[in-house]
Amino acid sequence: MIAIIADDHPLFRIALSQALQTILGLEASLYQAHSMAQLWPLLREHPDTQLILLDLKLPDAEGFAGLTALRTEYPDISILMVSAIEDPAVIKQALQLGAAAYLPKSAPLDVLTEAVDAVLAGDTWLPADLQQSVAQAQDLIDAEFAGRLEQLTPQQFRVLKMIADGLLNKQIAYEMNVQETTVKQHVSAILRKLNVNNRTLAGILFEKLKLPDTL
Repeated sequence: MIAIIADDHPLFRIALSQALQTILGLEASLYQAHSMAQLWPLLREHPDTQLILLDLKLPDAEGFAGLTALRTEYPDISILMVSAIEDPAVIKQALQLGAAAYLPKSAPLDVLTEAVDAVLAGDTWLPADLQQSVAQAQDLIDAEFAGRLEQLTPQQFRVLKMIADGLLNKQIAYEMNVQETTVKQHVSAILRKLNVNNRTLAGILFEKLKLPDTL
């Protein structure tokens, strides 16, 4: 069993690691990352990872973009969101975008155990006291758009992010070490899958994955 804890707060990361080791047993291999930039190499090194505990507000996660990128690249890994944000709409959106569970950082150890057990059993999970408010919460992102995002390949999602960052095709080609014609093919596929007719609109849609500044 391999699990990774991705959180930018060292003390919380250590505490969560100790708790998770107790839940999973000493035979489990646990790794820690303080950013998405550190998480990606860990996943390449350990592609058989089964569980990621992901902080929604990692500095370089860009809100839901980090979660969506992970679900696109590693669809078989279960992702348990762990966050201080308890806004029902945010929690609902995380689940719609592929998180298997959402655990508030204020939750006690027995609730963490319940969440991990449910996720590893292949279930989705929420704390009982949040289920009704989450079910009634408004959608932050259109459900149809969330479904369209799932159609993107990992490379297409990376291209979409760079489009949103304002990079030109030749710059994207350089970053990905591919031909510009390949990038153009990716862009065409992205526009078709997102049902938009230009890259500006595609970039605007990507921006919806970011969390509101008020959170």
